[in-house]
Amino acid sequence: MEIPVIGFSNLDSEKRSETMTLLHEACKKWGFFMIENHGIDEELMERVKHLTNQHYEENMKNSFHESKAVKTLENNGFISNKDWESSFFVRHCPSSNINELASLSKDLRETMDAYIDQLIKLAEKLSGLMCENLGIEKNRIIETFSGSKGPSVGTKVAIYPQCPHPELIRGLREHTDAGGIILLLQDDQVPGLEFFKDGKWVKIPPSKNNRIFINTGDQVEILSNGVYKSALHRVMAMKDGNRLSIATFYNPAGDAIISPVSKLLLPNHIRFEDYLKLYTKTKFQDKGLRFETMKNMAMDNGHQSVLITEN
Repeated sequence: MEIPVIGFSNLDSEKRSETMTLLHEACKKWGFFMIENHGIDEELMERVKHLTNQHYEENMKNSFHESKAVKTLENNGFISNKDWESSFFVRHCPSSNINELASLSKDLRETMDAYIDQLIKLAEKLSGLMCENLGIEKNRIIETFSGSKGPSVGTKVAIYPQCPHPELIRGLREHTDAGGIILLLQDDQVPGLEFFKDGKWVKIPPSKNNRIFINTGDQVEILSNGVYKSALHRVMAMKDGNRLSIATFYNPAGDAIISPVSKLLLPNHIRFEDYLKLYTKTKFQDKGLRFETMKNMAMDNGHQSVLITEN
């Protein structure tokens, strides 16, 4: 099963329409895909990965190997309520906590900030493309996510260490992501990430050539009225090497109100006789226009019912 790969450079060429279709199908049928030629500085990406791995070795490795998960595993106990990971979280927007994380080197903090500045622009571009494909206002996701202070952006930095008994624990248990658009800079050597599709777990290969892995969260599924999917995924513990994961979440603000976009809602509370009358007149026209007409009719009928009740 070949994972969709979206070439962003094609968006500025004669292949734009084909690329937009590929993106739309990836969001609808997969809920995850990779993007390449995305415009993020590749030297910056490599430096973020290098400094993060260095930080783990110097500041996190020893404490991980003293953790309860490791000690339980050493006693051959099956662990169903913990994950085989060592991680920390950085908030970026609307306010940053990166300078409060005293163990991070100045070099890592500055490199991470520079990377995130570019990644936010990519997330905003991607959200606009999704809106275009959905046929809604291009800035609808950004505006909906903004709440009173703007979208919430944060990064989970995780190492999934080499595991002596991967059959006894997950790197990260099965879940969907709560938020919006997730942009993952992951290991280019060690696998482990898996997504669920069509009743099977799909193994996500390491990201070669600095491809960025994208998946959509629960709020995108809600906003799109289920047109775009939030896919179940997990990380398997691996016997051969540490796996690096730098996942940035472009999420709604805490006070953002998320609802399906009305344009994407199917009509409801309609009388079939009314639909047939419209159908006979518009059979060979776009059914989307027919659905929109029925939604408007249902709204008008509902409004009239309210007026009758009030009178």
